[in-house]
Amino acid sequence: MREISVTASVRSLMDLLEQRTGQILSDGRMWRIEASLGPVLRARGFASLDALVDAIRNERGDALATEVVDALLNNETSFFRDPHIFEMIGRHLLPAAMERATVEGRGKTLRVWCAGCSSGQEAWSLAMLFLNGRTGWPEWKMEILATDISHSAIARARSGIVPQMEAQRGLPVSDMLRWMEPEGDHWRISPTLRDMVEFQVDNLFAPEAPRGTYDMILCRNVLLYFTAEKKQQLFAQLARHASPGGWLLLGAGETSIGLTADFSSCPEHRGAYRRSEAA
Repeated sequence: MREISVTASVRSLMDLLEQRTGQILSDGRMWRIEASLGPVLRARGFASLDALVDAIRNERGDALATEVVDALLNNETSFFRDPHIFEMIGRHLLPAAMERATVEGRGKTLRVWCAGCSSGQEAWSLAMLFLNGRTGWPEWKMEILATDISHSAIARARSGIVPQMEAQRGLPVSDMLRWMEPEGDHWRISPTLRDMVEFQVDNLFAPEAPRGTYDMILCRNVLLYFTAEKKQQLFAQLARHASPGGWLLLGAGETSIGLTADFSSCPEHRGAYRRSEAA
């Protein structure tokens, strides 16, 4: 991969990404600037990154800056990404959350927040998991809030349209046929699943979409791009919306250890953290 020099324009784009999202573009990811913004340059008719940055500075509105930030974000996702996590949720975390809600008399509705949901596959997977296990909890419902700072990713998620290649990636054929309908060369998420999930554009550092607290929060493979200070701020935001004793799911390379006292790791459930009771 060719090394990208940090010119004034590159630095401006890095600063824009950090200001809008909190993400730091490390030296090892500098290649994303040219790779991700190439299509924007061609579509907008800009000859260089310098011309792009000048246009952002002179823009009266916010459309171009939003488009650039969206292009720089990593929206990598797939259905049932890290299958052991979903197995753990279905076998252990959901029953535990239901038991706690019953003891506290909170009714038979579980509330879940998928923070940094990208184009929606994680939220759809969770909805499928819940409905596939319905015989074990026939009276329960699940409400899922799925948020991401990327306008384009949320637009894709709201459409409910999944390209064939993405549908086949990580999704069992039985689930594809049960919860999706063919539409041309793509697949459309069933109305039953779509009724369970609310998608919103939102900034994790100034969240407006979350309402109240959630029995489970999935924020996986999001912290990787933040500084320690930003991670601490994010944990504080997540703690505000996590029910006491509720679950937080992080990615394989992420941890709350040494960054917050609001969540503690669960040795018996790898990747899962519990919200402190002293919420």
